[in-house]
Amino acid sequence: MASFYFKAVARDGKLRTGTLAGETGKAVAAELRRQGLVPVFVGDEPSRGFRLRLPVLVRGRRRGVLFFTQELSTLLKAGVPLDRSLAITAQLSERPAFRRMVEEVLRTLKGGKSLADSLRPHPEYFSELYVNMVRAGEASGSLAAVFERLAGFETSRDELRGYIISSMIYPALLSVVGLASILVLLNFVAPRFAAVFEQSNMAIPPATRMMLGASEWLRRYALPMAGCAAAAGAGFYLYIRTSGGRLWWDTLRLRMPLLGSALRKAETARFARAMGTLVANGVALVQSIAIAGATLSNRRIAGSLDAVARGVKRGEGIAGPLGKTGQFPPLAAHLLTVGEETGRLDEMFGRMAEIYEAETRVAIRRFTALFEPLIILVMGVMVGALILSMLIAITSINEVAV
Repeated sequence: MASFYFKAVARDGKLRTGTLAGETGKAVAAELRRQGLVPVFVGDEPSRGFRLRLPVLVRGRRRGVLFFTQELSTLLKAGVPLDRSLAITAQLSERPAFRRMVEEVLRTLKGGKSLADSLRPHPEYFSELYVNMVRAGEASGSLAAVFERLAGFETSRDELRGYIISSMIYPALLSVVGLASILVLLNFVAPRFAAVFEQSNMAIPPATRMMLGASEWLRRYALPMAGCAAAAGAGFYLYIRTSGGRLWWDTLRLRMPLLGSALRKAETARFARAMGTLVANGVALVQSIAIAGATLSNRRIAGSLDAVARGVKRGEGIAGPLGKTGQFPPLAAHLLTVGEETGRLDEMFGRMAEIYEAETRVAIRRFTALFEPLIILVMGVMVGALILSMLIAITSINEVAV
């Protein structure tokens, strides 16, 4: 059996540390719970052990927020007071910046403000959805349950985001490698053939002439083209930072073949996950729509929610106005209709999130399944054409030499 380092919270709310022998970290955690302790860390050492229920793939700032949420949920359910839970969470945080932020939240809380008001000054960590959920939890006295729901929300959202990013890494890598290969051939290999033909006064084969022309054009205009591309990229970036430009760009993305469908389903899943979390915690439906809309990255879809909120205020429910926007998949409105009829709207939002998270993964797989071969084909044809023109040049040189 190995010896594991642990951190755990006792019934008096104090942090206990030490080592305990066990076959695995999970076995040690179970033993700590049998001793009346709440394990928050078990591993070889504090920097490399595993945290209970902390996803491995969550990184950076999101990782800190997820850790904060999960630890508070665990400690509050164990009966540890809120101020003590925050102090323990600050001690366990590995990032100095995040630790200082939690300590600032604790000082604000001790100054007499609510937890929601203590979190609001830190929007870079805690979204409007997060703050409003905490406020609802404080009002209803179910703060531990709220943090548990928030942990599930953050986990699901980050898993979907991570899946999308990881799926696009390989196509992007193929594009970069293929483009780099073409640039190397045109900038460094092709000029050597040009020098050989100039010295020998031989007739240049048509394919080789085209390659040498492309090489000469690239070497002559590479810097101006790079400058123009940089200026165009900067102008495009500044344009889509404006409200009108962002709306145009988001609309265009939704109309793209395959990719637009995947983006729409991803936004639907994000909206449903946020709504399910808010509605289940008793947040008013109109307020939930506004908060959930703020979590969306596509302005076209987010803007359509204003009409949904007006429909809810008129007493039309949410399913009908949502379907009329035309920005959500048709199944979404049917699911919400069932939720309204059965009085289980929060559960139906959760089911809707699960469906469209799965649909997003399928759409991304379908997109990459078509995009990757297309990139390989295009890059293969271009590189193959360059290599073929070089082989023709070498063959013509050898024939003259013979």
